[in-house]
Amino acid sequence: MKIAVLPGDGIGPEIVAQAVKVLKALSSDGLKVEMEEAPIGGAGYDAAGDPLPEATLKLAREADAVLLGAVGGPRYDTLDRPLRPERGLLRIRKELNLFANLRPALMYAELASASTLKPEVVSGLDIMIVRELTGDIYFGQPRGIETRGGERVGFNTMVYSESEVRRVAEVAFGIAMKRNRKLCSVEKANVLECSELWKEVVIEVSKKYPEVELSHMYVDNAAMQLVRNPKQFDVIVTGNIFGDILSDEASMLTGSIGMLPSASLDQNNKGMYEPIHGSAPDIAGKDVANPLATILSVSMMLRYTFNQEAAAKRIESAVEKVLAQGCRTADIYTEGTRKVSCSGMGDAVVAAL
Repeated sequence: MKIAVLPGDGIGPEIVAQAVKVLKALSSDGLKVEMEEAPIGGAGYDAAGDPLPEATLKLAREADAVLLGAVGGPRYDTLDRPLRPERGLLRIRKELNLFANLRPALMYAELASASTLKPEVVSGLDIMIVRELTGDIYFGQPRGIETRGGERVGFNTMVYSESEVRRVAEVAFGIAMKRNRKLCSVEKANVLECSELWKEVVIEVSKKYPEVELSHMYVDNAAMQLVRNPKQFDVIVTGNIFGDILSDEASMLTGSIGMLPSASLDQNNKGMYEPIHGSAPDIAGKDVANPLATILSVSMMLRYTFNQEAAAKRIESAVEKVLAQGCRTADIYTEGTRKVSCSGMGDAVVAAL
């Protein structure tokens, strides 16, 4: 298994180091893993004047999977937009054609009290959000800032092709077939033609999956329902910008954004795996970040790209065991539990393996 390791910025190197510990522990048990590290984001700009250096992109293309930390930081905010860390992240997704982003929101029983919602609302929560990742307003053209009528105007274009919608819908229906066979398509078809096309194509794809119960929901209502009654959802499929927002909202149902992994897959299940949170520059270098989302991203990597289900379950079981033992990083700490550092949490997971 050839894995490109891209730690990135902020807390990225700290959390990725813990995930690498887990991979090394598994490799000592016979899992054959090769890892090579490269810079991306602000680190890429510092190293090569580019948030996605050519050498990093080459490594990512040649690898079987990519493990990513996080990108961004305030000291890069004054750079020209094409040189900012986030552009490197968007570009690698596009270059590797990672169009399907899987973001699970899973409530661990031990963390029910860490959620800001009542335990009875979130206990047993298990949602999979499938977010289209390479289209929509983040990539649409034209885009820019220009002067019109004597004032500055910013503009972006929301655009989806039929084929883009169809392929991510196929992924979502396939996942729904392996779960509870319920799929909710989220859009804004009442006011956006782009969403109108989205809804039509999803309905067309649904005819191939008569076993799956398909529903539709406007994004504003979906945002409300995630807080009001999140357990009504099983699989959600949505576009890039809506999925970006809803998946972060869903993460807080589980107690912390530091708990949620993600997978971004191409047509052949080659993937980039990363926590859904950002680089958190305010706590970078303090050894207090939560590495569990990154460690669980490794579990997703083993499952979706390498078909190593047993190894994936070992990691998930180890995380559950560590939480049951009362280990908590600062973001999920509650009275009566034991606060540990980022590296301490990584060590605990390795021990639990």
